[in-house]
Amino acid sequence: MKQYLGNKWAILLFLAPAVALYSVIVFYPIVQTFYRSFFEWDGLSAATFVGVQNFIDLAQDSLLMVSLRNGLWFAVVLVIFQIGLGTLLALVCSDVKVRGRKVLKTAYFIPVVLSVTVVCQLWLSMFDPDNGLINKLFELIGMNYRQNWLNSPTVSIIAIAFVNAWQYMGFQFALLYAGVKSVPEHYVEAARIDGAGKWKSHWYITIPLMKETFKFCFVIAITAGIGAYAQMAIMTNGGPGTTNYTLTFMIIRSAFSANEYGYACAISVLLIAISLLVTLIINKAFNSRETGLEQD
Repeated sequence: MKQYLGNKWAILLFLAPAVALYSVIVFYPIVQTFYRSFFEWDGLSAATFVGVQNFIDLAQDSLLMVSLRNGLWFAVVLVIFQIGLGTLLALVCSDVKVRGRKVLKTAYFIPVVLSVTVVCQLWLSMFDPDNGLINKLFELIGMNYRQNWLNSPTVSIIAIAFVNAWQYMGFQFALLYAGVKSVPEHYVEAARIDGAGKWKSHWYITIPLMKETFKFCFVIAITAGIGAYAQMAIMTNGGPGTTNYTLTFMIIRSAFSANEYGYACAISVLLIAISLLVTLIINKAFNSRETGLEQD
């Protein structure tokens, strides 16, 4: 093995298939998107080079701020529900004294395997302002409160984000549960011997040692929120009006409805740039935290 690791040609030979596959599937489309963003093009006829005009138009587009704000709200809901609640459930299910924890783990993951369309139809019926379960629950507890959940410009994006968070919480839960189980038990046992309670040992031992898991989960949740699309398209088609638009919604509308393919590429470049920036910030934040702990 050491003989191969010291041979640069052998390393290149083994890496070449993966690098070639990554270049064709990921890198080449990104380069093409960046290149096409400098053209006025409907996707069929000859393209006209317009420089950075697409990006200037994008900066002046009133839908840009709406889409960025919706993406931010979406990401916040995913972080709170999937990572916050997912961590709590993972810690509970890791306790061998909790009865029915195998059933709970299965129940949390079931929505992940369901079709997005099925989940959206289910929640559409629950959000129905007249006969939906959500408003009925307020009636059952004696509250005179009714909400038209998907037609409200302020509430609908939160409701749609909740549907996404509910469906994919099982995926994040599986990652967080694996992170909890990867923490060596003797660390927690040592904390218990020193007098720490169950939740105190989790706070000071388990959660800090799950840094890499949290880093991955934050990247997934925030980038998924910024680029959300399916639930908006199925449940409200971006409405009411354009209040539930996201960057992905803008891309699809520009490319396939307005035939502004070059403009859609410019929006895609912005989406890629924001996702990369978010990933870099999260990595920087977690690495800074690690450096701080080492200095302590």
